[in-house]
Amino acid sequence: MEKFFNIKCRYSHLVPNAVVLVATVRALKMHGGGPAVTPGVPLPAAYTDENLELVEKGFSNLGKQIENGCMFGVPVVVAVNAFATDTQAELNCIKELAVKAGAIDAVICHHWAKGGAGAVQLAEAVVKASNQPSDFRFLYDLKLPIEDKIRTIVQKIYGADDVEFEAAAQEQINRYRKQGFSDLPICMAKTHLSLTSDPSIKGAPKNFKIPVRDVRASVGAGFLYPLVGT
Repeated sequence: MEKFFNIKCRYSHLVPNAVVLVATVRALKMHGGGPAVTPGVPLPAAYTDENLELVEKGFSNLGKQIENGCMFGVPVVVAVNAFATDTQAELNCIKELAVKAGAIDAVICHHWAKGGAGAVQLAEAVVKASNQPSDFRFLYDLKLPIEDKIRTIVQKIYGADDVEFEAAAQEQINRYRKQGFSDLPICMAKTHLSLTSDPSIKGAPKNFKIPVRDVRASVGAGFLYPLVGT
């Protein structure tokens, strides 16, 4: 989402009407501290039995994604992809928390089983959200120093305290600045499994920093991409 807004929309001049965030009960349970899932092994009972505590704890991650969408001034709709093992209480919990967190609507979807008929309510919610006033804005000004653009993403999108640049990363930044590439947008290269640089850390953690070990340039594509992690 952040990359689409800050890079794609800048170059294409597209103005998004709405954001749709797709969530599942199982994903929220994982972010709430659910046990590890092993390929080829049956799912632990925590993911197939009702567990509102895990859902509520794991919602912190979805809540941060909703906050991020609203940060860009775009209406947010949450699509809850419901499966057979989900209970109504779990689905209702996500819906209620999503609206409290700032989503325009949260809709239970069954399109994986029913095709288009299972997503009619979602389509209606997206149309309604798209007709709302939009105040779309970019997260950062391209004229900011490279370090500050990265820091803005790290602090506002990931919720980190700050960014730590390794010597090699700072050297590259200085080189790109001299070469005239300071005004390029940023495309962070980091794990999608966590808001931190550690894929095992779930939820919406606090009190952490994002390490950047290198920064590379895709000048033809039109962006700089920091490599996150040590």
